[in-house]
Formats: sequence, C-alpha cells, structure tokens
Amino acid sequence: MTERGVVRVPGDKSISHRALILASLATGESRLAGILDSADVRSTAGILRNLGVDIPELSADFRLTGVGLRGLKPSSSILDAGNSGTTVRLMAGVTAACEFSSRFEGDASLSKRPMKRVSEPLQAMGARFEFANGDGLPMIVNGGVLKGITWNTRAASGQTKSAILLAGLVAGVRVSVIESRKSRDHTERMLKSLGVAVTTGDLTAAILPAVSLSPLDLTVPGDPSSAAYMVAIGILAHEGEVRIPDVCMNATRIGFIETVASMGAHVAVTSRRAIAGDDAATLIVRPSVLRNAKVGGDIIPAMIDELPLLACVAAAYGISLEVSDASELRVKESDRIATVVQNLRAIGVDAEERPDGFIIRPGHGKLRGVVKTEGDHRIAMSFGILASLAGNSIEIDDPDCVSVSYPRFWQDLERIRSDTA
Repeated sequence: MTERGVVRVPGDKSISHRALILASLATGESRLAGILDSADVRSTAGILRNLGVDIPELSADFRLTGVGLRGLKPSSSILDAGNSGTTVRLMAGVTAACEFSSRFEGDASLSKRPMKRVSEPLQAMGARFEFANGDGLPMIVNGGVLKGITWNTRAASGQTKSAILLAGLVAGVRVSVIESRKSRDHTERMLKSLGVAVTTGDLTAAILPAVSLSPLDLTVPGDPSSAAYMVAIGILAHEGEVRIPDVCMNATRIGFIETVASMGAHVAVTSRRAIAGDDAATLIVRPSVLRNAKVGGDIIPAMIDELPLLACVAAAYGISLEVSDASELRVKESDRIATVVQNLRAIGVDAEERPDGFIIRPGHGKLRGVVKTEGDHRIAMSFGILASLAGNSIEIDDPDCVSVSYPRFWQDLERIRSDTA
C-alpha cells in the first residue's frame, strides 16, 4: 500500500541518459538501478543498441556489459533520437570520435531544434557534420581522429559541454569547456567517480585522456524536475504535506526549489545522503502562501525546465512574476516562452511575452480553457497542475506527451491531489 502523501518520482532523466552511455563505454559489467524508463531514455538505449551494445530492456535493476571506449560499431540503421535533445547531442559527441558515419533523425519537434551548438566544437576537433535542413535533423556525423580543444560555449548548456567531454573521452584527448554560467554537471561528476581525471572550476570543466572507463554500480536518484510538479501540488494544497524521497539535490538542478522557497514556500530538505556522486534528500512540502517575484541571472540554468511550472504556480496564486535571461526557452521542445504565454492567456491569465522571458500580472478568479501543448511534456505537466486545482476547468490537448520524462505523471498527480484535498 502506498503511504498517504508520499510520492517517489521517477529516476533522474539526465543521469539516466549518462548512465546508459557511460556503462556502454565502460570495460566490464555495470549494474544500474532506478533508471528512468521513459520514451527519451529508451531513445538513448535504442541508439546504443544500434551501435553494438547489448542493452537489455530497461527495468528497475539490470546489468549491462560495456564495449569499451573504442568498441562501438557502425550502425546499419538510422539512429532515431525520437524527441530527445539530450540523446542526439550527447551521442553526437560520442560518435564524433568513432571512425565511421552515423545518421541521426528525430521526430518533428526535435528536427527543428538547433544542433549547431554541438556541431561547431566537434567539427573544430576534426569531425564532419552534414545537415539536410539548416542545422537541424536529419544530421550525419562523420567521425574520425579528433584533436583536443578548449571551447567557450558562450552559454550555459550541459548538453553542449557533455558532447565535448564525451568526444574527448572516446577520442582519448584533452578537452576543456568554458561556460558563461554554470550548467548541470552530471557528466563531470560521473566521469570523475569512474576514474577519469576531471578538473572543474566555477565555469570550467576539463578531462585528460583516459585509457578505459570503470563500470558503474549506480542507483539513480529521483529527478528534481519531476519532483518540482509534486512540490507545486504540495504548496498549493489546502492541508496535509507531501513527502518526496531520494530526490537528486545537485546544485545545478534545484533552482525551482530555491526560488519558491525564497517566495515563501514551506519546503524542508531532510535525510541527505550521497547517490551517484550527488546529494539526494527527502523533500517535505506543506501548504504555503507565495509572494511576487522577479527571476533572472545565474539561477536560470538551474531551473530552465521548471520555468513553465513557475509561471503556472504564479497564475494559481494570482501573483506577479517576471522572468528574464531565459532565451534558452525558445529552443526547447517548443518555444516555451511563446507557448506558456499563449496558453496562460487562453485560460484567462494576464501574461506578456518578452524576448528572453515573460511577465505574469496579478489576477483572480477561476481559470478555464484549452491548453495547446505543442507536444511539449513540460507544458502538459505545468498546466496539468493548474487543471488539477478545484474550480478550474482546463483541458490539456495532448496529455500523453508526458511519457518522454514522467510516464506515470497523471496517476501520481491524482493520488497526491486526493491525499492533500
């Protein structure tokens, strides 16, 4: 029986992708537990299988034997990344260091997303890229012998940084990455835990050549992005509390929790412990009253995926919110600035689009209307929180799109909503 008010969110998506990739490149057998079994992570597993890795069906606890840093084989099939930007960008880095060609494709949404941010540094290292449509998919990566590089991303992109680090790892060359703001650092942490010589600074990450990669014995902690939706339900509730155990508390991922806490949310962090080179903890969330906020600057990369949720939380409370420095939202699964603002207006919220963010103005009353998700899982889940609140009448046009990151979202949402009603 599930304990009342307790929800265990799925394994962290970012760590799950990287765990599959690093276990595949390791020498020896890895044990992986708690991997997120979602459409995005299945895309990574499928591509690795096509490249010669014997990956079993994803389950709660399984083992796989890696092929070594130089053991991947050419695929006779197209490498289908589905909707997953993490899959295609990280695997572009891996295959850039392999002496064969790989053709990547994806769904309609992913095909519109920019790949230049990874193709530029990887081409500077010696790989060749071919694009059929601008710098989007389909994309052919012609891998080869790469040289080391120091690259300034001029942005905060964990995917770009990881692509460069993984290319250097497989090629056996030194690489260094400089960022404008610190992005999520799971790749560096995991590589270091597996014996790779990694050095990091506030805005830099570098690795030295590695001969081999040790296998993993990893239990993936809960995804803080998925946990954010349950935090939102907890603070919007009328009574009770929500407990979310074993959530990854990596400092580059908890911007949403820090932001709502600064706005007045009651979120306690307890039972800290080390998992996968990161801290994990239990979150205890209680009903709260939030105040107006302005959000921008260095906190943005740590909550980029949760900004649509923050917008919906502000709308639920009828408070003002101003978000800036978030132009990265334009190139996600949808243009999340435009999509958030258009949908808020459609359900009765006074919202304004800005080039790098949005403004939400105070309002009151029940919210009604149809939300067009554009197939974007973050939009569906964020507005799903609003739809679950008593008195609102909101229809989500594509609820099934949540499968890419949180397949049981609607079931967990309904159960926790009932527990805190």
